[in-house]
Amino acid sequence: MTRLLLGTNFGAWFGVVLFFCGCAHLMGRALAESWRPARHAVPYALLLSIGDRLVIYLLFEGNLFSVPGFIIDTYLIVMTAMVTYHLTLAAQMVRQYPWLYERHLLLGWREKQKR
Repeated sequence: MTRLLLGTNFGAWFGVVLFFCGCAHLMGRALAESWRPARHAVPYALLLSIGDRLVIYLLFEGNLFSVPGFIIDTYLIVMTAMVTYHLTLAAQMVRQYPWLYERHLLLGWREKQKR
């Protein structure tokens, strides 16, 4: 069942996805630190997903054209990149403009309240 869904066994899939989610984490952080818009993460994440499928196919004899596997991998990689992007951007805004902004929840910031 797992081979049909993910294109390979669970152990190989988990290791490869963990590696590519780490790459997506670094990519999201780099995009936020260079003040690029979040929409730039999507094409890069799609390239990482294609790389993910290629590694599974070439190293673990998985199914290259597993559509559910590609969708699951792409979702995890895009979400990792986006969450990292917003975490980094929120921290950067508060760090660079402490007189204007304060942290609000986990992924956001807001203007400081007048006292």
